[in-house]
Amino acid sequence: MSAASVWEIAIKESLGRLRLPEPVSAAASRLGFRPLPVTFAHAEEAGRLPRLHRDPFDRMLIAQARIESLTVVTYDPALLAYEGAAFLRS
Repeated sequence: MSAASVWEIAIKESLGRLRLPEPVSAAASRLGFRPLPVTFAHAEEAGRLPRLHRDPFDRMLIAQARIESLTVVTYDPALLAYEGAAFLRS
């Protein structure tokens, strides 16, 4: 699970837009997710992506998926415009 996802969830929780029964990192570990840190290569790739989507967290997920050959799980159809990443629509 991307560190960017954990960061975004923590921000939403701090703003009162999301309530969680436990820290997202604890839930992710309990569910068997492994952490995916944000690397320099991820940051550079995210910065080069066209602004087809306004959310910088989502662009980071696209960059990580492209570099690490991972699948992005999303319900956001706007992300499908990015090439070079695999998607699973939820």
